[in-house]
Amino acid sequence: MRIALFSGNYNYLREGANQALNILVRYLEEKADCSVRVYSPVTATPAFDPEGTLVPVPSIPLPVRSEFRLALGLPRAIRDDIRGFRPNIVHVSTPDILGVRAQTFAKKLGIPVVASMHTRFETYLAYYGLGWAQPTLEAHLNRFYKRSDHVVAPTVALVDDLRALRGDDRVSVWGRGVDAERFHPDKRDMNWRRSLGIADDEIVILFLGRLVLEKGISTFAATVSELQRRKFPVRPLVVGAGPAAQAFEGLAGTIFTGHLSGLTLATAIASADVMLSPSTTETFGNVILEAMACGLPIVSVDAQNTRSILTDGEDGIICAGADARAYIDALVKLSENPTLRRAMGDAARRKSLGNSWDTESAKVEQVYRTLVGR
Repeated sequence: MRIALFSGNYNYLREGANQALNILVRYLEEKADCSVRVYSPVTATPAFDPEGTLVPVPSIPLPVRSEFRLALGLPRAIRDDIRGFRPNIVHVSTPDILGVRAQTFAKKLGIPVVASMHTRFETYLAYYGLGWAQPTLEAHLNRFYKRSDHVVAPTVALVDDLRALRGDDRVSVWGRGVDAERFHPDKRDMNWRRSLGIADDEIVILFLGRLVLEKGISTFAATVSELQRRKFPVRPLVVGAGPAAQAFEGLAGTIFTGHLSGLTLATAIASADVMLSPSTTETFGNVILEAMACGLPIVSVDAQNTRSILTDGEDGIICAGADARAYIDALVKLSENPTLRRAMGDAARRKSLGNSWDTESAKVEQVYRTLVGR
């Protein structure tokens, strides 16, 4: 099979969506006898090397979030490249201008279209004072997913929502996996902690992800600040980078690592004591799975994605509210009870082992083959 994949950000910034896409492409080319050609905006400073063949699409910076780029269409040279590639499947991963134009071009050529849902864009608007635009954006997203021949989404709950929207059953789960050897409790390193000035009896609360408003970083900061005011021995560990890093400036002793990868990333995660995940905008949240694989208990907002990953009271604590008060009791409970912390961390590790990237990638391959067969 030949797959033409369209992405708004395939490798110029590191984030969960493009990590999943690159892992999928590697599986398709190495294990499924496929050829993948990826069409995406690029920059001169990519975050990592791309899987597959990456074809740059002309783009401009987004006005509100200039670190992201927007392709304004499907130029003639790109259309000619697609025709020359002769794809059996077009896979669109972002409901932007490029994704919509790719859908339309695929329909003109008679090529089946698969859409994958990675981001709940409609939930972002309120963080940037654009809540008034939500109905218009939701209408656009609904049309985008209904125009595709099949949609894959990361959780059963999202699949059910999309089936109701489309009025058919051409929607299926494409979940997420974790490298359980790379992300492992054995990567915990007390010397690494000490080198950063963390005392052995301090409770390290992890934030993992891009430092952007929609990840709930202000809630994280407010929660930890209140714990510090109450004299709990907690240290915030912030793993990631982004334009909203200033939200953490008021937290005493905050450790910023920036973007990490490989063994250093696994060491940082495993060397924390608990992960706080206050984001309400995720479709899945693979960082939660990585922290679980490292043996960390999770304190999380009650959201659709976290209910698909966590079992409340077993491998984490799901909090009903979405403000700092909802998390403080959970973190106090875990901070004061190391036995409970270890038990939940062990359960989290066991739960994470049921998530395989190859198994999930094979589900997408099967969707492609079914559509081609039709």
